[in-house]
Amino acid sequence: MGVQVRGVVPEDEAAWRDLWAGYCAFYETQVSPTVTARTFARMLDPAAPMIGRVAERGGRAVGFSISILHDGTWVEAPICYLEDLFVAPDCRGLGIGRALVEDLLALGRAAGWSRLYWHTRTDNPARVLYDLFTPADDFVRYLIRL
Repeated sequence: MGVQVRGVVPEDEAAWRDLWAGYCAFYETQVSPTVTARTFARMLDPAAPMIGRVAERGGRAVGFSISILHDGTWVEAPICYLEDLFVAPDCRGLGIGRALVEDLLALGRAAGWSRLYWHTRTDNPARVLYDLFTPADDFVRYLIRL
């Protein structure tokens, strides 16, 4: 059974919300219903720099990625930040995470992005997959909540 990755459509909302809840639980965080609704709406808005993708297997949404396109000071072409990627726990190890990253690489090459980047927790088991694409760099993230 293959994996198909495509853009988010309005009919994905219920399935995406279930996956989003699992993603938030994985990161031990809570996102308000207002922010969740706004995130889904921005993924559908062609004027927003947010890219929402859904992975389907057997007609079921089993994963998603959410990315943000932004300008950079060192490049002319847009940069893509992969902010969120999640695969349903019962579907891990089936190539869905790989398909979601490869989907973004294909979109970026076709659109002329300068690079794709993401960050994750040091103990995230998905790093085994991420390391197949590129080694982690030596940057450290600083975060100030406002």
